[in-house]
Amino acid sequence: MPVFDMLLSDIAELRGVRHFGRVVAMNPSTVMVQGLTTRARLGDRVMIADLVGAEILSLGRDGAEVLPEAPLEGLAIGEPVEHLGRNAVAPDDSWIGRIIDPYGMPLDGRALGRGTRERALRAPPPPPSRRKRLGGRLSTGLDAFNTMLPLVRGQRIGLFAGSGVGKTMLLGQLARGVEADVVVLALVGERGRELRDFTEGVLGEEGLKRSVVVSATSDQSPLARRRAAMTAMAVAEHFRDRGSHVLLLCDSVTRFAEAHREIALSAGEAPSLRGFPPSTAHQIMALAERAGPGEAGQGDITAIFTVLVAGSDMDEPVADILRGVLDGHVVLDRAIAERGRFPAIDLLRSVSRSLPAAATPGENAQIAEARRLIGAWERAEMMVQAGLYAQGSDPLTDRAIRLWPKLDAFLAGSGAKSPRDSFERLKKALDG
Repeated sequence: MPVFDMLLSDIAELRGVRHFGRVVAMNPSTVMVQGLTTRARLGDRVMIADLVGAEILSLGRDGAEVLPEAPLEGLAIGEPVEHLGRNAVAPDDSWIGRIIDPYGMPLDGRALGRGTRERALRAPPPPPSRRKRLGGRLSTGLDAFNTMLPLVRGQRIGLFAGSGVGKTMLLGQLARGVEADVVVLALVGERGRELRDFTEGVLGEEGLKRSVVVSATSDQSPLARRRAAMTAMAVAEHFRDRGSHVLLLCDSVTRFAEAHREIALSAGEAPSLRGFPPSTAHQIMALAERAGPGEAGQGDITAIFTVLVAGSDMDEPVADILRGVLDGHVVLDRAIAERGRFPAIDLLRSVSRSLPAAATPGENAQIAEARRLIGAWERAEMMVQAGLYAQGSDPLTDRAIRLWPKLDAFLAGSGAKSPRDSFERLKKALDG
C-alpha cells in the first residue's frame, strides 16, 4: 500500500552509522572540512553543526571544500560536519497539487511523503537511439500556439523575453491549457511574494490540482536556486517513467545559469562567455536534453524553458546556448506588450521546429500566408503611420494593411477548444 511504501522509504533513510568531519577553515563563501575524504564524493551533501547544509565542491589531501547553503555567522572552527550522502530526491505521486522546495520539503504547511526510489539530480537522458520521435500536436488553448507556433508532445521550446512583457502570465495560461497528465513547474530565483501570486492568481486552483511546484526564491543560496531546476526535472522524470505525459515549465534558465556561475566561481573555475564559466553551456544543455520524448513504454516530457533577455539581446550567452538545443523558440517583444497585445509574441522572430510535420498541407498554407501578410505589414508599418504609403502600390501590402487588425487580434486569441478551432479562426481572419 502507498502509505506503507512511504513509511518504509522513511525507515530506509535512517542511518545506523553516521560519519562526521570537522571544520578546519572557513571564509565567507566556502568551508574546509577534514575527516570525510575517505567517505565523501564530489557533489555530496553535508550538514555543518546541524544548522547549515552544504555541498562538496572539491576533494583533496587537505580535506573537502564545501559550499554552504546559508550564511555562516555564528559558526566556528571545530564545528562537526555530518556526511549526508549524494544529492538526490525521492518524488512520489502524492506530490501532485503540492508546493515543495528544492530539497523535497513542503512549502505549503502540510506533511509530504517520500517516494520509494531516490533519483539523482544529475541523471542521464534516455539513450538517443531508443528515444521515441516527437508526438502529436497538443491543444494549448492559445490560438498562436495552436496554429503558427504548434507545440507537440515531447517538444522543447524556449520563451525569450525581458522583464515585464507578460512571460509569467503566458506560463500560467500554458500550465492551465496544455494537454498533459502532470505539470511540473520550477520557479528559480523568483521574488518571494511571487510564489503565492503565481500559484493562487495565475495558476489557480484548477491548475494547481495537476501540478507540482518547485520553488527557490532569489534570497536563497545559489545551490538551492540551481537545484530547483534539477529537482523539477527529476520529478518530471519520475512521472515520465510511469507513462505520464508531463509538461515541464522552468522559469528561468537564466537564473539557473547565474546560480551555476556563482557556484563555479567559488570552486575556482575561470570566467568567460561574458562572465559565465565554460561549464555553463554543458549545464544548460544537460538539463534541456533530459526533457523530450521517453523510451518505448515511457511517457514524454514536453518542456518550456524561459530565458530573460536584457534589451532583447538574443545573442547573449544563455539565450544563444539554449536556442541551439531546443525544438523552437518564442520571442516576446516589449513594444507589442506596451501597445496592449498579450501574449506579446513577435511571430516573425519565433519558430516551432515541429513544422511542417505538425500541420496538414492546407494548414501549412494558411500559416505561410499569415506570415507573409504579417511580414508585409511590418515592412510597411512606418510608411503607413507616416502617411507615405499610397494604396494600390503593392497588392500584398494593401491586403496586409486591411487584414492586420484581425491578424493582430487573432494572435491574442485564447479559449480555443482545439487546434482545428484555432485554424477556423485563422481562416476567418485571412478571409477578412
